[in-house]
Order: sequence, then C-alpha cells, then structure tokens
Amino acid sequence: MKTIFSGIQPSGTLTLGNYLGALKHFVDLQDDYNCYFCVVDEHAITVPQDRLQLRQNIRSLSALYIASGIDVSKSTLFIQSEVPEHTQLGWMLQCVSYIGELERMTQFKDKSQGGKEGVTSGLLTYPPLMAADILLYKTDIVPVGEDQKQHLELTRNLAQRFNNKYNDIFTVPEVSIPKVGARIMSLQEPTKKMSKSDANQKAFISMLDDEKKILKKIKSAVTDSEGIVKYDKENKPGVANLLTIYSICSGISVEDLEKKYQDTGYGVFKEDVAQAVIATLKPIQERYDQLIESEELDDMLDQGAEHASFQANKMLNKAKKAMGLGRVKKNK
Repeated sequence: MKTIFSGIQPSGTLTLGNYLGALKHFVDLQDDYNCYFCVVDEHAITVPQDRLQLRQNIRSLSALYIASGIDVSKSTLFIQSEVPEHTQLGWMLQCVSYIGELERMTQFKDKSQGGKEGVTSGLLTYPPLMAADILLYKTDIVPVGEDQKQHLELTRNLAQRFNNKYNDIFTVPEVSIPKVGARIMSLQEPTKKMSKSDANQKAFISMLDDEKKILKKIKSAVTDSEGIVKYDKENKPGVANLLTIYSICSGISVEDLEKKYQDTGYGVFKEDVAQAVIATLKPIQERYDQLIESEELDDMLDQGAEHASFQANKMLNKAKKAMGLGRVKKNK
C-alpha cells in the first residue's frame, strides 16, 4: 500500500476551499493508502503568531480534520511539533540545501519583497523542514495545490541529492494535484484562490461560518451582469466558481446545473448554492463542536504522535547513520 503525506498550517480556520480542494479528497484516500495527516504548526511560526491563538488554531484544525471524516483507525493524524524527528531531519536537509535554490522559492520572494531585514530566516529555510515532513514516512504521493508544486520539486531534489551523496534511503515522492475542486476561488476576486488569510471576510467561507454568514457571503459573491448561469472560466469566473462549489457540494454535474438554471437569474441560483454549502458543512460543524474541548480529541492526537514518532525515528536513524552522525555502538 502506497503512503500519502499531507500537512496544513494552523493559521486560521480552514475555508470551504480547503475542504472541497483537499480535506474532502483525503477522506476518500484513507481506504486505499497509508495516510499521514499533519498539523504543521512549526511552519506557522515562520511569521509572528500570538501564542494563545496559535494553540487554539492547532486544536481547531485537528478537530476539523476528524470532523471532516479523517478516521484515526485508518490514518495517522498528529501535530508536527509533538514529533521532534521533523526538526532534526529538517536541519540535516538544510545542510544539503543551497541558499540559491531556497531564495528562488516563490513564497519567499513574495513575502520578502521590500527588503529582507524584517524577514525571519525560518521563512527562507522552511522548505527543507517541509521536505523532512514528507521524507520521514517513505511518502510515495503528496497531494498539493498548484501553489505548492515548487516546494515539492525541491523535496524531490533534496531526496535525490541525499540519496546520491550518502545512501539511497529516501523515497522520492510524486506530486498529485487534484483535477476537481483543486482551486476554489475567492468569492470577491474569482481569479484568485480562496484564502483564509484574505483581508476581505466576504471573499471566503470559513468551515465554521454559520448559516446566515454563508448565505450572506454567497449572495454577495461577484458574478457579472449577464444573468446567465453558464460555466465559462475565462469570461464568467465568478459564476464558474459558484457552479464548481455547487457541483462538488451537491454531487450534481455542472452540465445538469446549467440546464436547471438556464431560465433563472442569479438570485435563485445563489440561494441554492448557499443551501448546498450549508448542508455540506452542517454535519462537520456538529462533529467539531463535540470534539473541540474533548478528551477524545487529545487521545486521538496522542495516539497519532506516538505512531508517527515511531515511524519517523526509524527513518531519522537511517539518515543519521548515512551522514555519519553520532556513535556506532558495539554489540556487547
């Protein structure tokens, strides 16, 4: 059985885009793959965080994973900072990374515009930590959005470089970009990906938004003046985005939705999109409420960290041995 690894940063409540583009697919993968799902909290601290908010976000994200359908009897769910092997291997991979290739990472270039004086070194060097996250578990496949493809290519390069220089121990992972729902777009700027860090609260739907908020945000979603419900990503990106959301939430094809709303305006269409989103998120929110302050959640995360650490430690020891770190203990 092949292994999948995926990590999400606890930098705010996940959006509908995160769910439809990632979490929903993860649930389906559990029966066919050996899955590791990680709350990558150490990646979050590459930018300043409020410690209490960060802790709350870590717990909230963990609960959302499970509420969305991640089954800890099938998958390993854990918090990155509770498995110290990640930072240990991350440092070792930093030592086979080149500054030039790290400075070429798009996210670093974007976030360091205007000068590097106030930019943390962690923002430059976190791609090797991301590589460590993946390589510790003999990961075969990493499902990511298009915006993370560059980092995955670096992970592949670091694995191959380490294998060639020291010992052939790392599995070189493949990148998997979901074709359906991989990019749910902003409700206000439908040419941009929906993001939980968007300053405009109307641009995204949080997985924990109540019914009134969801309805209000969908109704205010940018469309156009034609009043025709048709999928045309180039000329009607707002309508195309709402059709994608509706289709994934309802299970009805885009073609059938176009037929259903061919003689109606956007008002009825948007109302029905909102109801489909509400119906999708409601059971997740109910399960989340049960979990968020429960010992059950802590037990699940303890179990996940223990299993992840056991597996990660085996790979870390191989990497240390390959690089010549530590002592070789003689058999007594």
